[in-house]
Amino acid sequence: MGLADAPRLDADAPWLVVVNAASGRQEGDAIAALIRDTVSARGHQVSVRLVTHAEELEQTARQAAGQARDRNGLLVAVGGDGTLNTVAAVALEVGAAYSVIPGGTFNYFGRSNGFPTEPEAAIHAVLGGRLRPIQVGRVNERIFLVNASLGLYPQLLEDREAFKQQWGRSRPAAWGAALLTLLGRHRLHHLHLQSGDVDEHLLASTLFVGNNRLQLSDIGLPEAGEVDEGQLVGLVLRPVGRLGLVRLALQGALGRLADAEEIERLVFRRLRVAQGGWWRGRQVKVAMDGEQCLMRTPLVFEVASQPLWLVAPDPPQDEASG
Repeated sequence: MGLADAPRLDADAPWLVVVNAASGRQEGDAIAALIRDTVSARGHQVSVRLVTHAEELEQTARQAAGQARDRNGLLVAVGGDGTLNTVAAVALEVGAAYSVIPGGTFNYFGRSNGFPTEPEAAIHAVLGGRLRPIQVGRVNERIFLVNASLGLYPQLLEDREAFKQQWGRSRPAAWGAALLTLLGRHRLHHLHLQSGDVDEHLLASTLFVGNNRLQLSDIGLPEAGEVDEGQLVGLVLRPVGRLGLVRLALQGALGRLADAEEIERLVFRRLRVAQGGWWRGRQVKVAMDGEQCLMRTPLVFEVASQPLWLVAPDPPQDEASG
């Protein structure tokens, strides 16, 4: 896609901001006030929508995205990777310029695109950023910015959410939830994978598809750079015992997952996944950037035909030239 297809963004573009405050109204009010004060001081009009119920997020984002497009403005999402995904989906749909004030536990999308983790610094990063196209993944009708998966990984995310309600949002809590999930019982999936020269049937506990170089690098995959070349990276976890799963989790945490013989790695632009056995043609739980939904197979994981137009800081000079 050429630059002529980029949405128009005026120099004094108004900000249409969607803040996910479902996990804390007081914190949401504080970040909303900070955005209003900082951005208006730079000469931009600001409209902040505070979402206190998760089920209202998509509709609120859709209304804000339409106004951003019509006013040559900027749609800004505030929250974790799931929130950023929901708001990005409507920005992509309507053709609005998009940016983020990222939060969340791991914050892969924000960190990989150069956004600071501290809110005030992130706001200034948006104010000084430029508009550029970002690759988006798609599984059937839904997009993903960081990753999409089926099998064990969605179960891990579900358990992590329950663990978070009791122990709070932190990386130690996330790893504790992951350990409990790995020691539990898991269903195996009969999968038929088709992509280019690949056409194989296999039994797997998890299929994970990554669209984020930082996350893939963190777990030690040499294919991480393929994301920058317009590809997606798939991991298929073959059947393994509970202690084997814990060992693989440790390898991932140490950035050595490439050494795992139980994992098959794929690089592709499009991958068709069908289920066999009794589950053929039935719905399966799919996770996208931490949010889950039921989808009917077959599933098609692919690079979206249109990029997301993101206002983000310039990458470091060595990365930009490399």
